[in-house]
Amino acid sequence: MKYTEEHEWLRVEGDLVVVGITEHASEQLGDVVFVELPEAETMVSKGDEICVIESVKAASDIVAPVDGEIVEVNDDLVDNPGLVNEDPLGAAWFFKMKVDDMSQLDDFMSEDEYKEMIE
Repeated sequence: MKYTEEHEWLRVEGDLVVVGITEHASEQLGDVVFVELPEAETMVSKGDEICVIESVKAASDIVAPVDGEIVEVNDDLVDNPGLVNEDPLGAAWFFKMKVDDMSQLDDFMSEDEYKEMIE
């Protein structure tokens, strides 16, 4: 897995990249009460705001970590936003992307580098 400075994780599955938020981010948000996801088949550019997460503490945006196309979203989060708190690194993935250039992933942190950043 790779990690962004915005507390997102990226996991490569075949030719897709799965994106979610880290456990640290879910703890900082507190209880998540609402998730707004992008539409599948949406083209995005790195840095585009594409998801909204609302918690009892704040609202946050998830930005596209890379350029590509959203090919699938996790509709379970709409019905059960608390999954973000229960299983941020597993069942609570937000979307899957077909990435224009997989070498963009080289710019992100390893797990050890991410842990160092949040200490």
